[in-house]
Amino acid sequence: MGGVKKMYAIIETGGKQYKVQEGDVIRVEKLEATEGQILDIDKVLLVEKDGTVTVGTPIIEGAKVAVKVVEHGKGDKVIAFRYKSKKNVRVKKGHRQPYTKLSVETINA
Repeated sequence: MGGVKKMYAIIETGGKQYKVQEGDVIRVEKLEATEGQILDIDKVLLVEKDGTVTVGTPIIEGAKVAVKVVEHGKGDKVIAFRYKSKKNVRVKKGHRQPYTKLSVETINA
């Protein structure tokens, strides 16, 4: 029943927080980095290892999560449509949010 628990961390990037484990692939707001580049994310808010939870105030000093840039891309199109009845006002805008796909390599606490 009880398998081996992996170590996890909660990181912040692009104004959002993500729970990550080694080997995870996540999509974050676009980062200025080339594909294949390895980045260190030092905004680590929480680390759990062997049942011990370390919480930062607000970040954990010296903790880093190494991530590898897999690819850049654009998300699905979102349509914003606005109109006013009987006034011939119709505004249709499309938006595709750029993203960066990251692969979590190591968590150093």
